Amino acid sequence: MSLIILLFTLGILFLVVEVIIPGAILGSIGGLLMFAGCVVSFVTYGNSGGLLAVLTAFTIGGLALFIEFRILPRTKLGRRAFLTSEITGVSAALGEEARELVGKSAEALTMLSPSGYILVDGSRYEAFCQSGQAPAGSILQVTGADNFRLIVTMTHPTDHHSHA
Repeated sequence: MSLIILLFTLGILFLVVEVIIPGAILGSIGGLLMFAGCVVSFVTYGNSGGLLAVLTAFTIGGLALFIEFRILPRTKLGRRAFLTSEITGVSAALGEEARELVGKSAEALTMLSPSGYILVDGSRYEAFCQSGQAPAGSILQVTGADNFRLIVTMTHPTDHHSHA
């Protein structure tokens, strides 16, 4: 009996940790531990003990899912842990859109060192600066595009040095 309780306890613990560290690996291990507890229960106590263990496992699993998806998101901790907003910004220019942006002026939204974010025609894009670093607020020129980002260079204002 203590082995069955140990397997179920570890299974529940893994299911609880799965809520904190998502990825389905810990939850799968927890489910397998509870399944092992059911197998041991069938072997040790026969059909009635095994069926009771299976019923208990499904009840605990259902309760865990209910708590994770219905109750936890409504708690203060859950609101901080779960994503509730949608990201709508554009960060990649592909294909025809990227070709249309070549030659346009851009403003560095973040420091490009050499990668960062730029603003072109009111939209935000990821960019790579061929000139190396470009501070935020720099005026840049879109010269091309590669894997999901625009290529930019610094625009150099004309020199107004006086020669005395």
